[in-house]
Amino acid sequence: MSQTTAAGPRSKGLLTPHPGAPVRIERRFPGEAAGAFVRHYWLPRWALPAGAEVRQGVLEYPTANLVVEADSVLLHRASRGLSVRALRGEGWAFGVMLRPGTARSWTGVSLRGLPPAIPLPALVPGTREAVQAAVPAVRDRMAAGDDGGALDAFEDAIAGLAAPGSDAALVDAIVAAVEEDRDLLRVEQLADRFGLGVRSLQRLVAGHIGFGPKWLIQRYRLQEAAAVLRADDPPPIGMLAADLGYADQAHFTREFKAVVGATPGAYAAQVAAERAGAP
Repeated sequence: MSQTTAAGPRSKGLLTPHPGAPVRIERRFPGEAAGAFVRHYWLPRWALPAGAEVRQGVLEYPTANLVVEADSVLLHRASRGLSVRALRGEGWAFGVMLRPGTARSWTGVSLRGLPPAIPLPALVPGTREAVQAAVPAVRDRMAAGDDGGALDAFEDAIAGLAAPGSDAALVDAIVAAVEEDRDLLRVEQLADRFGLGVRSLQRLVAGHIGFGPKWLIQRYRLQEAAAVLRADDPPPIGMLAADLGYADQAHFTREFKAVVGATPGAYAAQVAAERAGAP
């Protein structure tokens, strides 16, 4: 059974939160068996007035997400840069953030060459049928407002799947190390930590995530930067750049703008303006 865990509508990857907007995102964690595949579930619901739109920018975690909606089922692999979703009208989504080592075992191939959105028929036999079996119940229960029932239906359907193998477990450990250890700033450091050659590390991470370890390190640094810049009283940009291990403020600013689409200062100002205008 899944764990009902309260979570606010903001996550570390959500770049453009809208305080007061009629969008709710609940986060729940998997039960013990499903935890071999699932990092957590994210369950957004929205109800917007006619003609209104909320645009949410996400600097995604370095993993794939299975997303069930009323009219689609897709496996979304990680995006290189900022992912933007426009919400209109009323709706919901059943999001399954997979563990970083899961997606390759569910597709059967390296994620590096796959499209951003992978349809259900492209999953390997066994996984494909398990997910397909869950979809009708997930849709019915999400439509009825029964989040817990949707999670239980999904976890029951995937209960018989074989857990990902040793390479997947290693990728999970590598991603966790980058997330938790702020001193891991270079690919060579990461390779040494796990006793791998740089090329072996690059092949392993790219095959399971779609991008290499340099991207992985950058992704977590920029997620942390965005989270800090959303604070009520963010630090000076130069101080933040140094704290995150950048050689100088200019390097940090270029990298942040290339991915997020705005300089750190402009992004912080945008968040402050949205907060000031919230009801």
